[in-house]
Amino acid sequence: MLIAADKFKGSLTAVEVAERVTAGLRRVVPGLEVEALPVADGGDGTVAAAVAAGFERHEVRVAGPLGHEVTAAFALRGDTAVVEMAEASGLQRLPAGVFAPLAASTYGSGELLRAALDAGARTLVFGVGGSATTDGGAGMLSALGARFLDAEGEPVAPGGGGLADLASADLSGLDPRLASVAFVLASDVDNPLTGPKGAPAVYGPQKGASPDDVETLDSALAHYAEVLEKTIGAKAAEHAAAPGAGAAGGIGYGALLVGARFRPGIEVMLDVLGFAAALEKTTLVITGEGSLDEQTLHGKAPAGVAAAARAAGKEVVAVCGRLALPPEALGRAGIRRVYPLTDAEPDVAKCIADAGPILERVAEQIARDFLT
Repeated sequence: MLIAADKFKGSLTAVEVAERVTAGLRRVVPGLEVEALPVADGGDGTVAAAVAAGFERHEVRVAGPLGHEVTAAFALRGDTAVVEMAEASGLQRLPAGVFAPLAASTYGSGELLRAALDAGARTLVFGVGGSATTDGGAGMLSALGARFLDAEGEPVAPGGGGLADLASADLSGLDPRLASVAFVLASDVDNPLTGPKGAPAVYGPQKGASPDDVETLDSALAHYAEVLEKTIGAKAAEHAAAPGAGAAGGIGYGALLVGARFRPGIEVMLDVLGFAAALEKTTLVITGEGSLDEQTLHGKAPAGVAAAARAAGKEVVAVCGRLALPPEALGRAGIRRVYPLTDAEPDVAKCIADAGPILERVAEQIARDFLT
């Protein structure tokens, strides 16, 4: 039995999901052999999933999205580091109820990448998602040695809003180690940097951006890309239009500029976590996340797990808090059956508050249906 589920956002971490499912299964089948491989798709929870798979957790003090110092973590095994931008620049790093769509910066994410390089990383798996920022990765690049200056030769203000004043960019001071590492941009988002499907338009409102803010940010990021095109040539424009450039408020663009290769986050994480080896030893896989919905089908962890398991001829069932997909969509995704918490407890508020015990009851039902 292999449990490869993502977090139930706001209720349970991926590690806790695996623990609760294991407990429920063993209540029905004592002594059942269970392997837990918590997964993530590059967003928040990615470092925790890597640590659960045997990576070592490293903590470092970096700048949060508003410049205040926070303790952020990356994961390291051998010379491979898993770096999660949300650890430094995520929405959870903002004070409760506070948004800063124009001013939030990814500077701390650059500091986190630098710390991973200092720790000896030769492969950087950069999971992006859950950001508080829309600065096109300018803050991250600044922490790695780039300079973004206004007409007076002074650094522009932090955040996407400050990029409207950008007059020149100097990338000559970028950390030279970036040229000699394997840098993987892991994301489930394939948006370009700007435009109707760009980072400000699609994701800005989630970060507190008003319609006027979205317009300001889109214009500022387009200007940023134009200045970079004058600095480094046509590839700056090519990267701005590339899939993944708009990930996490455009930090994907910053990563692509310094040589990162874009890959779907769940594919990268399954490789890093050793999913294929774990899959060989099982006949049934349990995956899941808080909400199984249309987004799940577009690169989220359960869809990636199910696709890999189906390719290996393994059966897949899923657990979730809420199910919003029809049976035919689940079948196409390779998921045989889904067990939502709301089937065991119709009160959604209770499902969120008591997700752990309810998930154990759901796992008991899976055991009865598939293991006895």
